[in-house]
Formats: sequence, structure tokens, C-alpha cells
Amino acid sequence: MYIHELDNWPRFSWDHQKLSKLLIELRHQQGRLIGGMESIGFHARDETILRVLTQDVVKSSEIEGELLDRSCVRSSVARHLGIESAALDKKDKNIEGVVEMMLDATQKFDQELSKERLLHWHALLFPTGRSGNNKIKVGAWRTGIVQVVSGRIGKEVVHFEAPVAERVDHEMRLFLEWFNKETVLDPVLKASIAHLWFVTIHPFDDGNGRIGRAIVDMLLARSEQSSRRFYSLSAQIQLERKNYYAYLEKTQKGGLDITPWIEWFFECLGLAIEEAMSSLDTILNKAQVWEILTKVSLNERQKKMVNRLLGDFVGKLTSSKWAKMTKCSQDTAYRDILDLVQQGILVKNEEGGRSTSYSLRPFPH
Repeated sequence: MYIHELDNWPRFSWDHQKLSKLLIELRHQQGRLIGGMESIGFHARDETILRVLTQDVVKSSEIEGELLDRSCVRSSVARHLGIESAALDKKDKNIEGVVEMMLDATQKFDQELSKERLLHWHALLFPTGRSGNNKIKVGAWRTGIVQVVSGRIGKEVVHFEAPVAERVDHEMRLFLEWFNKETVLDPVLKASIAHLWFVTIHPFDDGNGRIGRAIVDMLLARSEQSSRRFYSLSAQIQLERKNYYAYLEKTQKGGLDITPWIEWFFECLGLAIEEAMSSLDTILNKAQVWEILTKVSLNERQKKMVNRLLGDFVGKLTSSKWAKMTKCSQDTAYRDILDLVQQGILVKNEEGGRSTSYSLRPFPH
């Protein structure tokens, strides 16, 4: 028996005492992160929001096994946010739809969640009316049975079966009434309940997970009273994908005390915020370094490479790598590097000869 078949569905319960301590800690983490982000420059903050929203869209789709072109997603997010310098000319209508849905949820977090809005999100997710090669009912509640199944044909294991299609409209009316009228619950706690409730109903033929996570992001934005996203819960869920599905399945086959699910959700959210705090440390370090470097004369190639070394540079820096990345000659690359070494910005690594490489010198915090 699934929880949606229990007599007192959907009257969820949880251990208030146990969860209140975790919730207080989470809210403290949120506050620290938001405060830290306020201390960085406008450009760095915009770049962080762009990176996080891109990650959120990519990882939410990845959880469902769909791989999106990150550069296209980033470009689409940038275009929608008005950061034209980061936007590319190429567009993908599938990606545009996913991005539009996510931004509608987070940028308009204070607006009511209605049936029409959810149907619109679904239509945005599937602009061709297909999920992969399968034709699906788009922009409408499902009319068929939904089962989550694994295993070979003839030896299938049913992990979950959603309510029959005839119940969907009634179930969604109850859910939306609760969502729009319930104001006593902390929005973070409400996000954990809303996600479980929504995916249990499974109102669409496909896309329920992504829409369920958009609903979570909407409530997290409400919890912070801000449309600016500094962390990605979807990225953390993707890392813990097996646990995510295991907790959902276990909860849907249990009773209506959903304390373990909420605990796991809170833990996952806490890890997502911790990851963002680590990124904030990197951003603050980069800002401090550039403050020191404002007194130094650097050409555009040098600025670009120092920025990369402070961020996502992989491997060791060599003159040939410099030349390739800045599209200059080997001689020019060597002169650029030598100049930075003489100014005390780069240091030569111990190994020499053909394997000569360089690193950014440690800067004081």
C-alpha cells in the first residue's frame, strides 16, 4: 500500500522537536550565505547567480537522465536575466523552455501557484509534444497509469504506482489549495513536504521530477524573500541521486509520518549551501587578489589567464597551454609568463626542462 492509498492521506505528520533544531541551523546557514554574497561586488554576484541557475537547470535534467548542453543553458539564462555579454547566438527551444520554467518559479516566487501555471510549465518542458521518441500529453494532467519500474521485461520491479488518473484533478486541487493558503509552515519545511506530495501525485505523463524541484526552488526563494539563487539543491540531489530515489520510494511505501524524508531533504539542502559557501570563499579570495593586482600593469591576455588560475584552471600552466588558451604565439606566451614571474605573480614550479610549468603565487588573505 502506498501513502496516497491510506485513509488519512494527505495528512502528513513529522517530529517537530527533532526537525526544529535542523531547521534553525539551515536558516542560519542561509543567512550566512546571503550575508556573504552581499559583501562581494555586483559583477561577481551576477556571475554567481548565472553559474548557479545554469547548474540548477542542467543538474535537474541530469537527475532524469537528460543531458543538456551547458553552454546553451548558460546562454539562455544570461539572455533571460539581461546579461547579454554572456549570451550566445545559438538557441535550443527545449533548453529555452526549461530555463523559462525555472526562472518563472524563482523570479516570480511570490505569485500564486495555479493549475494554469503548472500546465504552462509542462508545455515549456515539452515544446514538441514528445519526451524522447514518445508522444506525450502536454500541458494537461495525465490520463493513464504511471508506474516507476526497473528490471528486465518479465522480471520488472514496481517501485511506485501513482494515484489513478481519475484522482489527479482532485488531488492537485487539494495540493494547490494547501500550497497557496498554508502560511504557518516555514517555507523550507514546506518545500520538503511540497516536493514529496507533488511527485506522489505524479500529475503529468513526464517531467514530474523537474517540475517538483522547480516548486522546491520557488519555496526556497520565498524562504529568502529573494529571486537571487546562490546555491543549487538540484546539483546536490544529482550527487545523491540513488538516495533521493530510495528515500522517495521508502516514504511512499510507509506511513504518513515523513520525518526521515524531511531529515534527508534538510541534510541535502545543508550540503548544497555548504558547497555555495566554499564557492563564496573562492570568490572572496579572487576579489582580494584582484584588489592587490590593481596596482600592477597587466595586458588582456595576462588578466584572462590570472582569472582562470584563480578559478577553474585544470592541470599545470605551461607556455604552450598559455599560447593555446590566449590564441597567441609561443614567444608571446613566454614573454607574458616571464613578466608575471618578474612581478612576483607567478612562480616557476620545481621541475624544469621540457616540463617547465608555473603556478600562481600564494596571496595573503
